[in-house]
Amino acid sequence: MIIDLRSDTVTKPGKAMLEAMMHAELGDDVFAEDPTVKKLEEKVAALFGMEAGLFCPSGTMTNQIAVKAHTQPLDEIICDKICHIYNYETGGWAFHSGVSIRLTEGKNGVMTVPQIEELILPDFDWLPNTTLVAIENTVNKGGGSVYTVEEMRAISDFCRSKKLIFHLDGARIFNALTALNKKPQHLAGLFDSISVCISKGLGAPVGSVLLGSKAFIKKSRKIRKVMGGGMRQSGLLAAACIYALENNVARLADDHQRAKQLAETLATLPWVKKVLPVATNIVIFEVNSSAQVAELLAAKGIKVQPFSPILVRMVTHLDFTEEMLISTQNELKSLVISA
Repeated sequence: MIIDLRSDTVTKPGKAMLEAMMHAELGDDVFAEDPTVKKLEEKVAALFGMEAGLFCPSGTMTNQIAVKAHTQPLDEIICDKICHIYNYETGGWAFHSGVSIRLTEGKNGVMTVPQIEELILPDFDWLPNTTLVAIENTVNKGGGSVYTVEEMRAISDFCRSKKLIFHLDGARIFNALTALNKKPQHLAGLFDSISVCISKGLGAPVGSVLLGSKAFIKKSRKIRKVMGGGMRQSGLLAAACIYALENNVARLADDHQRAKQLAETLATLPWVKKVLPVATNIVIFEVNSSAQVAELLAAKGIKVQPFSPILVRMVTHLDFTEEMLISTQNELKSLVISA
C-alpha cells in the first residue's frame, strides 16, 4: 500500500465522478457553447455571490488572469511573502503583467490591515502604483492557516477606502470555510475577484473557476485565450468539478481531523522539533533534514513533501483513509532519527 501525503492534488476520480464525466453534455467552450461548463461557472458564481465565472485549467492560471485583468505595467501587488502567487507561479506576475510585488510578513501568512497600509506607496514618478491586494486562504506555506471572515472583511473595507482592488486566491477556500463553519455566501461582496480551486481538497482531476463581475470575466476570457487556456469540450472536466462541489465539501472535516491526529503524533516524536498549528488539512513540521525524513518514509511506502531543507509537509485528502492514518502514525513512531 502506497500512502501519498505530498498534496491533496494526488487524488483520483472515483467511480461516481467518472460516471458524471462520461455522461456530461458537451459543446465547444471557446465558442461559449459547452453547457456543462456554463453550469459550473454559474453554480460557483452563485455560491459566492458573484456575477460570473470562468473555468480554467489551474489555480495558477486563474490567479494570473486576475492579476493581468486588474493591473497594467508599473502597478504593484501587495501580498504575503509566503503566498502562492509570489512563490509558486513562476514569477507570472512579472512575466505576464509587468507588475512588481511588495511583501508583508503575516502570522503564518495571514496579513493584517496595518501591515498592508504601511506598504502603500505614495504617487511619485520613481515608485510603482499600489493597485492590488491579494490574499491566499488557506495559506499553503502557513500550514493551512486560515483568514477568518472578519479578517477578510476588515481588509476588504480598507481596500475600498483606499481604492485598491482585492483578490482572493481561494486555492483551498472550502477547507477554510469548513474550519470556520461558514458558507461561501459569507464572502459575498468582499472581493473584486476570487479564484476557487476544485482540484485540491475537493478531488476533481482538473480545474479552477475565476469569479468576478460580468465585465471582469469578459475581459478575463480573452486573457485566458492568450494564455492558452481556451478549452473545447471541457464539460468533461467541469462535470467532475460539479460532482466534487455537490459531494465532497462536507467530508473535508474528516481530512482536518486526520491532519490534527497526524500533528498530535508528530508532536510526541523526539526528532520533530516543531509542528505548525493545524487548522485544516496541511501539516508542516520541522526536522534536522527533510530529505532524510522523506527518504526514510518513502522506504515504508509513505510519500511526503520536503518543503525546505528542514520542513516537511503532509496533506490529508479524500484518498487518505482511516486505515492509512493509523499505518502512518505507527510508521512515524517507528522511525529512529537523531534529534
